[in-house]
Amino acid sequence: MLIVMNPELFDLIKEANKLTIQNHGDIVSLERAIFLSWWCDKGDCAFCYMSTQKNKIKEPEKARRKVPNIYAEAEMCKRLDWNIEFLSGGYESFTTLEIKNIATNIKNIMGEGVWLNTGITEDLEEYGDEITGITGAVEVANPKLHEKICPSKSLTDISNMLEIAGDLGFKKAITIILGLGETLEDLEYLIDYIKTYKIDRIIFYSLNPHKETVYADSSQPASLYYSEVVARIRLEFPKIEIICGTWIDNLANIGILILSGATGITKFPLFKMFGTKYGKRVEEEVKAAGRQLKGTFTDKTMLGPKKSNLNPGWDKFIKRYVNESLKNKY
Repeated sequence: MLIVMNPELFDLIKEANKLTIQNHGDIVSLERAIFLSWWCDKGDCAFCYMSTQKNKIKEPEKARRKVPNIYAEAEMCKRLDWNIEFLSGGYESFTTLEIKNIATNIKNIMGEGVWLNTGITEDLEEYGDEITGITGAVEVANPKLHEKICPSKSLTDISNMLEIAGDLGFKKAITIILGLGETLEDLEYLIDYIKTYKIDRIIFYSLNPHKETVYADSSQPASLYYSEVVARIRLEFPKIEIICGTWIDNLANIGILILSGATGITKFPLFKMFGTKYGKRVEEEVKAAGRQLKGTFTDKTMLGPKKSNLNPGWDKFIKRYVNESLKNKY
């Protein structure tokens, strides 16, 4: 993908930063998606790790995470003051009732409803105040590319789901992965989509090239390209929540993405990075951008005891998370 430097980019970022502070303050949140399962019945999105696993998983039910482990992870997020970005799972990994029960218990842990990103859901009316919002996996800011890259996830179905979610009183979000072949010209489509479906939150990720996918040898998008996309969305939508994901090998992106309009950052291996030089780097990037961080990546006192404060059935999972974090070194 050819990237041409926009000479006005730094002016755009300056204005985006000003709008972000005016509308969202100076707090940046640490976000973590909680995965429910590594199985996806669709399993054909060209960029996705799950697409490489579908034919290898003979018993899909065994790819589901143990529910007490999910709750233990939520408890650790609460301890460390991390937000739960959403509950995420492949298609047909859990039933609606099971997801509702999981969401209800996580709401009790976190003290607030959670977002869902569990595919195109037709029975949204089954959910209540345990759910804050519904996420549509638009993925590509170009409808023709979407059809090619995500053949089993109809944009029409995603859009219909978001409309129903709005009618039911849920907030609405979309996910967009940058580096799949889209260009800055596709922002016109993305902006129109956000306006049409009254999107409250947009989550950007940079491509993570997985082995065995067609993107295995592709590069992640350039940081200035990523920041320009975010800045232009912020300038168009001053009040929208923007979460940006970057990977451990691209932590230098964090500062410029925050200045471009991000109000939250995500896509970190929490327990592997906690208390390491990488976790410290995240905090330093946020501070250097003139923001305060909600949550911690380094304060080991906040890990708490090696057993659950809420349910003894989660103790062994809590112990594992705490031990993994404590053994990390700068």
